[in-house]
Amino acid sequence: MSSASPPRLLDIAIQSVLQDEASAIDALEWLPVDLFRPLFTAAFQGGHRETVKAMVFSWPFTYLRLGVLMEDCESLYDMLKAAVDGLEMLLALKDRPKRCKLKQLDLRLNSGTEIWNTWLATQSDGSLTSSEEPAATQPSTQTPKEGRSRSEEKHQLLPPVRVLIDLCFQEEVMDEFLTLLSEIIKQGKALPPLYCRKVEFVGDVPKFSILGEILEMVRLDSVWDVEVGGPWDLHDLNWFAPYVARMIHLHTISFSGISLDCLGLCMHERVEKLLAEFTSYFVRLHQVEYLILEGVFLHGRLHQLLKCLQTPLKYLTINDCMLVDSDLTCLSSCPSTSRLKSLDLSGVFGKNIHYAFLSGLLGRLSATLTNLALDSCGIKDSELMALQPALGHCTQLKSLALCGNPLSINVLLALLHHTVPRCQFAFLELPVPPHCYVGPQDILHEGTLEQVMQDLSLTLPLSRPHAIRFLSSHSRNGSDVIIIDIKP
Repeated sequence: MSSASPPRLLDIAIQSVLQDEASAIDALEWLPVDLFRPLFTAAFQGGHRETVKAMVFSWPFTYLRLGVLMEDCESLYDMLKAAVDGLEMLLALKDRPKRCKLKQLDLRLNSGTEIWNTWLATQSDGSLTSSEEPAATQPSTQTPKEGRSRSEEKHQLLPPVRVLIDLCFQEEVMDEFLTLLSEIIKQGKALPPLYCRKVEFVGDVPKFSILGEILEMVRLDSVWDVEVGGPWDLHDLNWFAPYVARMIHLHTISFSGISLDCLGLCMHERVEKLLAEFTSYFVRLHQVEYLILEGVFLHGRLHQLLKCLQTPLKYLTINDCMLVDSDLTCLSSCPSTSRLKSLDLSGVFGKNIHYAFLSGLLGRLSATLTNLALDSCGIKDSELMALQPALGHCTQLKSLALCGNPLSINVLLALLHHTVPRCQFAFLELPVPPHCYVGPQDILHEGTLEQVMQDLSLTLPLSRPHAIRFLSSHSRNGSDVIIIDIKP
């Protein structure tokens, strides 16, 4: 006997209406607004193309969230094309249909309320954000008056309709919406400007002309987040840089798998010229708060990236990058790193790196730094002991990560004894000390680990409730972690 719930009467009625698309479309003129959303959902997921097109054309709300329906749609391209066709019909009209209130068509998969939507609401045309859904009116029974004034006619004109998207360009692959956009461009059709929260490149994306034409359709000043995942080099970055320069509200820049050395170029002067050309575009950006560099070949060129940023960063991540002393000196002196709240330098240090700069950097950030990650930096006992006074002065520090460093239990205990009373730790990630591993295969000795965790627990003040747990990496090359949660 099936335990599935029986279909609701409303669902049965909607499926009955959709069996005859012509009748369903005719019914839109008098359909109660409360039924628009369930009917549209069923039409979109059921592949009823003409109904979807007609419903976009006569949508009685200011906002249509289409992205949430895209994941479960089997004929996504056809349904997106139907929605865009309905929008094109709407834009082709001089006067708005009497029921249509549409101002925003949201194609983002995740379109929850956040700060980007709030910013969007403040822009000049006054469109509403995704959290705003005013009650739509019932069909008007008033007849147009003859001889309307020009001001009255102006109010009847169709206001701009925003299309909200996130763009992800992948290597040799275009998703359904990008495919549709490319076809619209090739056919010479027009869409309203695309408002885009995030632009992402994954892999070795060909820099073909259609990519630039798609970006030209975007209101680039609406972009807040750019992610570029290589393999890219300076030639690729310089292709993209003019677009970045127009993203004047950009908050986050993320680069990974990029060579700033331009492999294949033998002339050092040529590399420097290309890098200077690339970074020159960044002087127009005044709102960047997050900079993320992962697997980027910097090697003495970090200062050229940081000096072009016009305002201090709040979050800086440099992971698995080859740095030299001049890069580290730049971190300690550059104006853009003077007010960091979060600093992640995991995996950046080489064999010949001097750690003295880090104490100076922590002293500079003592009033603002709340999160610090130094995983797999090759930090030894003597070096952590030298850093201990500077860490104790970071009175706002809430999290500290030191995994993957060969630190003894005595140094870890001394670290907790010195910093916990001074800092505001809520979360610590500490490495399992080397003496917890035995034999040539470094097998973890559980009894020794338990004693270490008990010693660490006893070091923490009783007035601050805490929990200590062990997290295994399950990898020969990974790092086992001792996690300490400290509650206020």
